Amino acid sequence: MTTTATVPMCAVVHFEMPYRDHERAARFYAAAFGWTHQFLGPEMGDYMLVNTAPAGARPPMPPEAALGSINGGLFPFNADWPMQHPSVVIGVPDIRAAMQRVRDAGGEVIGEPMAIPGVGEYVVFRDTEGNHNSMMQPDMQPPACKT
Repeated sequence: MTTTATVPMCAVVHFEMPYRDHERAARFYAAAFGWTHQFLGPEMGDYMLVNTAPAGARPPMPPEAALGSINGGLFPFNADWPMQHPSVVIGVPDIRAAMQRVRDAGGEVIGEPMAIPGVGEYVVFRDTEGNHNSMMQPDMQPPACKT
């Protein structure tokens, strides 16, 4: 006889990326996406907290999504795609303007935006620390970017 346990749904509420130079990383994400940061120093393992949205902003989420959660997805591995590891997807109101900000801030945009039907335009980028992430201009309205 097989028994199944009920497992609670646990939300993703935080992300982490490595940096090689915390000042350079902070400058990049501030210039490209308006993020703010707080460097906690050596007593806290040189951790840097980042805020990615103004207070009260809510990214385009299904109405049933819990406040503070970050939804995601898994995709099949494809050797021809530019990114085959976990990443953060950043919502932007204008993907071409955001691509230029990434370049201006010292990052690299990898390829051209890909249209995902019913979702939006998506493109991968590499930040100044070598992390591969992506950005999306959703078909629905993203939260306002801090200017």
